[in-house]
Amino acid sequence: MDEYSRSSGRQSSRPVLKSVLSGKSTPRGSPSFRRLSSSRTPRRDGRSNGFNTDCFRSNRIVLWLLLITLWAYAGFYIQSRWAHGDNNEGIFGGSDEIEKSDGSSDLSVSNDALTDEVKISVNESDVKKIDMVMQGNDSRVLHRILSVKKTSKRSRRRSSSRSKRGNKKKVSQTENSNDVEVQEEEIPQTNSTYGMLVGPFGSIEDQVLEWSPAKRSGTCDRGSQFARLVWSRKFVLIFHELSMTGAPLSMMELASELLSCGATISVVALSRRGGLLPELSRKGIKVLEDKDKLSFKAASKADLVIAGSAVCASWIEQYLDHSMAGTRQLVWWIMENRREYFDRSKLVLNRVKTLAFLSESQSKQWLDWCEEENIKFKHVPSIVPLSVNEELAFVAGISCSLNTPAFTTEKMLEKKLLLRKSVREEMGLKDSDMLVMALSSINPAKGHLLLLESVHMATNKMPGGTVDDVESFKKKLRGSEEKKVKDVKLLIGSVGSKSNKVIYVKSLLGFVSNHSGLINSVMWTPATTRVASLYSAADVYVINSQGIGETFGRVTIEAMAFGIPVLGTDAGGTKEIVEHNVTGLLHPIGHPGTPVLSKHLQYLLKNPSERQRLALKGREKVKKMYLKKHMYKAFWQVLYNTMKIG
Repeated sequence: MDEYSRSSGRQSSRPVLKSVLSGKSTPRGSPSFRRLSSSRTPRRDGRSNGFNTDCFRSNRIVLWLLLITLWAYAGFYIQSRWAHGDNNEGIFGGSDEIEKSDGSSDLSVSNDALTDEVKISVNESDVKKIDMVMQGNDSRVLHRILSVKKTSKRSRRRSSSRSKRGNKKKVSQTENSNDVEVQEEEIPQTNSTYGMLVGPFGSIEDQVLEWSPAKRSGTCDRGSQFARLVWSRKFVLIFHELSMTGAPLSMMELASELLSCGATISVVALSRRGGLLPELSRKGIKVLEDKDKLSFKAASKADLVIAGSAVCASWIEQYLDHSMAGTRQLVWWIMENRREYFDRSKLVLNRVKTLAFLSESQSKQWLDWCEEENIKFKHVPSIVPLSVNEELAFVAGISCSLNTPAFTTEKMLEKKLLLRKSVREEMGLKDSDMLVMALSSINPAKGHLLLLESVHMATNKMPGGTVDDVESFKKKLRGSEEKKVKDVKLLIGSVGSKSNKVIYVKSLLGFVSNHSGLINSVMWTPATTRVASLYSAADVYVINSQGIGETFGRVTIEAMAFGIPVLGTDAGGTKEIVEHNVTGLLHPIGHPGTPVLSKHLQYLLKNPSERQRLALKGREKVKKMYLKKHMYKAFWQVLYNTMKIG
């Protein structure tokens, strides 16, 4: 018995606690116990000390389990990042080459001409590196391309397991994610096989034009019918992607005009792949994060929804199902002219009250397809051609809203000549060189390979007949005479565009490497929105679109605005813009057009006065038909009719 039991004369049922200091058992509630435990909160006598000990031990076990779990998770995270090649910060050591993005699915790059499918995986950090290189201000810059290395066994197993979860989910992730496709292999700046990559020339533009980006906003004509109609109204614009290609660029300029005219703008991007997001941000255009429920909610509250591509068909169908009122407030501005786009859109075409096309030939083609499918419209589709935007018209010396007493059209024409001289010097061109330019995404539909064949034929046709070696002919003209030799130089863009086809690009590079006469004649330029410097430097523009031709080809009217004669295919919207032997020269599509295009190149090379004649006529046509005021007059009619119908 302990002391407490003896003094009380009975056996105690209360637990005792051994003193840490004395090593003796000290009854709970005794003076010594209270002194030892004075810093603790008193506990009720009925609670068992054994319970407290077990609780402490169990908590310690939970703590250890938690630490083990965190340690295992950290190890798995590091191992996962290593397996995915995410080593751009060098924290793991080894190579910093990138295989895949953070958990996203592989990207599929399809080719229209070939059935092969190329899988390329990229890392977001390297995409930013490419954007910095492609959009930097240096006048001459190399295009850095990611190398694609073989995936490890672990990565392949993960990819295989993910693919088994369902093809539909994978397709959805590929089409709707923010991934960026990287198309071409490395194109060195100077190389005996690939030629030279030049531009972009944004810094030279800013230096010569003395016109900062902050001055490139607020182009609205406040007195126009368009401005009065859109003032204080809400618009939602649907972009099918954010690449630097025709439809997204046109929609971005429409959004800028609406915003500058006092409208509220929200943009829905069905795919964020491409380089327009920073440009949209610079212009103050809001891009919605969610393209489904949030976009439907925003669209239902808008005064008008404008979709800018046939690819928007799936979103339009879901939106119309989501909101019955949507049929009364949606304009579908279709900018494509291939059967595959019609097939994608045909189930929704007659559900949209207002359709708009870019050209008469495109409208006729779509109506013919609709007749084949027995699709009837309640209202006749409208025609809204594109226009030269104010920034390019300003640099080209055409009167527009950006002109001020300090920047008159005469002053801008002088600056354009200075810009031309600076850019051509940067490219290494002589005054006698004729720079032929073709700016577009690089794919079979644009006819780059046929263009290369035409340039090759033209550069091998010299005075006195055809010679096998052009260089041997030039060597005969030593000294001062050699400087007078007129050369054709070809500038191809746009390297890095999302719409490029990797296999097709390789075929172009292979053609150049197999024809020595083209090695010093072909240059490449990156995808960029800063194209005024390129137009200023060019002498001839070629639009060689194949098939049923270009839908409209805004680059055609941009080149004409800068006083450049256009050589185009006799098809599609091009033949509506280019009048043969008046504003340019036309040639047939396909291989029959190759020798004709070659002859046209030779003709303009030998006759600078003809280049000037065609250029003046083309510039006059742009002033008459394709300025911003012409486009928005047509757009006003479409918007007015749509709101009236609704």
